[in-house]
Amino acid sequence: MASSALSRIANLQKHFNPNSKGERGVKISSEVAEALALGKAVVALESTIISHGMPYPQNLETAKEVEAIVRQNGAIPATIAILDGMPCVGLSLEELERLAILGRKARKTARRDIAHVVATGGNGATTVSATMFFAAKVGIAIFVTGGIGGVHRHGESTLDISSDLTELGRTPVAVVSAGVKSILDIPRTLEYLETQGVCVAAYQTNEFPAFFTEKSGCTAPSRVDSPEDCARLIDSSINLGLMTGILIALPIPREHSASGNIIESAIQKALKEAREQNVTGSAETPFLLARVSELTGGTSLASNIALVKNNARLGAQIAVSLCQLRDHSCKGRTTFLVGLIGFKFLYIPSTRNFLYHPTSGYLMEKKG
Repeated sequence: MASSALSRIANLQKHFNPNSKGERGVKISSEVAEALALGKAVVALESTIISHGMPYPQNLETAKEVEAIVRQNGAIPATIAILDGMPCVGLSLEELERLAILGRKARKTARRDIAHVVATGGNGATTVSATMFFAAKVGIAIFVTGGIGGVHRHGESTLDISSDLTELGRTPVAVVSAGVKSILDIPRTLEYLETQGVCVAAYQTNEFPAFFTEKSGCTAPSRVDSPEDCARLIDSSINLGLMTGILIALPIPREHSASGNIIESAIQKALKEAREQNVTGSAETPFLLARVSELTGGTSLASNIALVKNNARLGAQIAVSLCQLRDHSCKGRTTFLVGLIGFKFLYIPSTRNFLYHPTSGYLMEKKG
């Protein structure tokens, strides 16, 4: 058994060690790696909001504030990006600043783009789908974002459907968001999520939120009322082996909710301009959000920042509750983290995988 484990480590070293020629893995920051190894609460954060969501230095300050909120609520933040072709889970302040300065020069990276960005040694800001992929790969169960993508308006003829939805249908990560961006077709998005088998639960409300506003006019399929409710939902989904994501929709704080009529008017104007300028694909959402911000005098951008911070707060609380639930269910058991001096791997119990670790290996025993 021991020789088998050593053999597995030796085989995986070539695959995950970033210094190996021709093959690259995932670099986990020391802080995130330790938190995962010890079963602490970790929250994944995307990086597209940093590079494409707002200008420098506001993007950097917002990223730092969101990470601080996660820490204040008992979890470790793990911002995810691809830097110089290396997928990184957990960024240093220097790496955050680099990404913020790069801005739109960093490629907006969805799942389909990951291999190309890595192969070309590029810099990629991860969207919801790419962030979910890397979070699941290293064993992070909770991911916080602003709002997810969805079925675009007139999507029944254009087939413009965000990869966020299919990722939720195949990747077991819980996503905390303010619902679906209101520039999209929300009823069709909810229908598509149902087709993908994704559990959608609104937080402390029966109505699905619409990003900038608390109400969309659509009834949420499920409801949760506390971080503990969310944790039980996530734990049940994992234990059942459903292998699908969960969407937890948290309404924007009421004091930051923009008037629905004002936002809707701005959206219709922005959509018309996008069609006239032939803005499509991955460029459409950034264009629409920027134009809506302009048309509302910056109100929508301020609301966007407020809802992301609100989501980060709940996401961290859910991650802590999930850890407490797992610790309680594993009370009396002993789990082992297996490492080896000279090898750069750590064992993540939640995924049963060995992953690259930026420091030398070690042997640790954790009693739950």
